[in-house]
Amino acid sequence: MSAATCTTSALSSLSPSVPVAPAAIPPAVRRGAWRMGAGQAMSLRASAYSVLRIRQGRVWVTRDATAQWGSEDLVLAPGDSLHVDAGERIVMEAWDGNGATYTWDPASA
Repeated sequence: MSAATCTTSALSSLSPSVPVAPAAIPPAVRRGAWRMGAGQAMSLRASAYSVLRIRQGRVWVTRDATAQWGSEDLVLAPGDSLHVDAGERIVMEAWDGNGATYTWDPASA
């Protein structure tokens, strides 16, 4: 079960002028994962300590600033993960025209 609130919006201004066909996603990667298309941005707020895992593609993630830390930008690739504290918000978008596949699950403390 996901532990996040999610909003999405298409960012047509970031889409390439020439359409790019999305890469085929193998069924083993697709099962139990979420798909984010090219030019799509997503805001996630963790309702509990959570982990974002990238299964295919690359994503650009921006963490909101906190009282201890400033805003942080990261690029995550397949196999990378990011732990997100309860109440923390991240914004992510597919890094290139192929989109990305990811999972968002509760993390062990």
